[in-house]
Amino acid sequence: MPKVTLKALAKHLGVSVATVSNAFNRPDQLSAELRKHILQESEKLGFSGPNATARSLRTGRSDMIAILLSDTLEYSVSDPVANQLIKGIAEVLQDAGKDMLLLSGAKAVHSTAEALPDGFIIYGSPKNPEQLERVKQSGKPLLCVDCNLRGIGSVNIDNYQYAYDIAEYALQKQPGKVAVLGLRLIDSDRVCRLQQHELYDANEAISRRRLEGYLAAAKQQRELNAEQIWHIPVNNHHYAQIAAREALTQHPRPTLLLCMSDRIALGAISVARQLGLNIPQDLRIVGFDGIEEAERSYPALTTVAQHSDEKGRIAARMLLAGDTAENVLLPCELRLRDSC
Repeated sequence: MPKVTLKALAKHLGVSVATVSNAFNRPDQLSAELRKHILQESEKLGFSGPNATARSLRTGRSDMIAILLSDTLEYSVSDPVANQLIKGIAEVLQDAGKDMLLLSGAKAVHSTAEALPDGFIIYGSPKNPEQLERVKQSGKPLLCVDCNLRGIGSVNIDNYQYAYDIAEYALQKQPGKVAVLGLRLIDSDRVCRLQQHELYDANEAISRRRLEGYLAAAKQQRELNAEQIWHIPVNNHHYAQIAAREALTQHPRPTLLLCMSDRIALGAISVARQLGLNIPQDLRIVGFDGIEEAERSYPALTTVAQHSDEKGRIAARMLLAGDTAENVLLPCELRLRDSC
């Protein structure tokens, strides 16, 4: 049986092509009775609806927004901070009748999917300059989240200030040795300590802004040397535990760990427990992000809550409203719990 086309169905029903299209895409334009009749006849003839690709070509719109991720798809959907941000974006897009496309910025090949979206939310510092240039050249609306790109609006938090605030709070508690469990501070896939020449690197990456906040707070009481700062390449428990074990088996042992993510801090808590350390009596630990697991951990984690789901909702609303020239800084809050 030949495939039924939109035009053939319209001729069979004795109505215009636009009327059949409206039955599927704009039901408010038809009476309930006429729409029901068209859908019933369509089902009988095996017609499932107008071709979405053809409609996109006609209108120049796909009703799809892409999130251009700085990492792989696998990492982004498993990372709790990215996951919450994606969830917030999805809520707004769903309410607006839009679809969402996730694009990985970690692969070098050109994806044909880049041509589909009506706009892009760029999440994290792009790792693929060619892909970023293609997206910018598309002329479609762009908005950055957790990064800054010249000429493009953004939604961020003040990573420096909140890192400073939580470090200042933690450092007031009692004197002792401090270690920083950092995230993606240098270009290395190994857990390692920083070298002195790597301590100050003038870039705008989130991790560097947080490190600058820690360093500034510590300077009020002591200097933080490079040998007290660990680079962790991936935000997961495995790498966090490697770094935490190295830090906590030093002599003298740190009495405070400043962790650049809650996941790293939770990995450090598990290592401290294995080493027989009591928190916060022997060791104080703070995190950053405010993921749900941080509140449920034992002890509950002191952290900076950055409300990633709300960040996603705000970014999506701004993009859909065309507010792509604004730079928005969202508030965070210190959540002071038992770990410090």
